[in-house]
Amino acid sequence: MPDAPIPNAKTKAPETKAPEAKAPENNASADTDAADFKPKKLPVLAISLGVLCAILLIAAVVFRSIVGDRDQALEQSKNRLDQAQAAVAVLQTQVAQGKVAAARLQRRMDEDQAETVKSQAELDKVKAGDVDLQTDLEKARAIATDFQTQMENAKVASIKHQGEVDVAQAQTAVMQTQLTKAVADTEQLQAQLAQAKADAAELQAKLDKDEALIAKLQKQTAKK
Repeated sequence: MPDAPIPNAKTKAPETKAPEAKAPENNASADTDAADFKPKKLPVLAISLGVLCAILLIAAVVFRSIVGDRDQALEQSKNRLDQAQAAVAVLQTQVAQGKVAAARLQRRMDEDQAETVKSQAELDKVKAGDVDLQTDLEKARAIATDFQTQMENAKVASIKHQGEVDVAQAQTAVMQTQLTKAVADTEQLQAQLAQAKADAAELQAKLDKDEALIAKLQKQTAKK
C-alpha cells in the first residue's frame, strides 16, 4: 500500500520546464537519467517506510504492554489498599472489643474490691466483738470465782458460827443462785464467742476467696 503514491511523486519531478529554456536538446538524456534513477530509489523508500511502520507497530505494542502493566499494577495496588483497609477495620474492631472487655473486667474488679473492703470491715467488726466478748467472759469468770470464794467463806463461817447457820444457809442459797446464774452467763458468753469465731472464720474464707479472684482478674487484665 505505501508504494502507490511514491511513483506519482517521482514522475511529476522530471516534467518541470526549467531545463528546456537553456538546452532543449538535453530532454532525452534527462528522461533517461530519471528513468534510471527511479527504480533504484523506490525500494529504499519502501524499505524505510516498512521499517518505520514496523518501529511504530513495535512501539505501539510496547506502549500498549506498558499501559497494560501499569493498569495491572494500579489494580494490584488498589486491591492491596482495599485489603489493608479491611485489615485496619478488623484491627479497629478488635481494639474496640478489647477495650470493652477491659472495661468490663475493670468494673468487675472494682465490684470485687468493694466487696472485699466490705468483708474486711465486717471481719474487723466481728474481731472487735470477739475482743469484747472475751473481756465479758473474763469478767464473768472473775465474778464466778469471787462468788465461789464467798460461798466457801460462808460455809466456813457457818461452821464457826453455829448460831448463824440459818443466815449462812440463806446467804449460801443466794450465793448458789448467783453462782448458777454466773455459770449460765459464762456458758452463754462462751457460746457467743464460739459463734463469733465461726463467723470470723467464714468471713476470712470469703475474704481469701475475693482476694484470689481479684488476683486472677488482675492477671487477665495484664494479659490483655
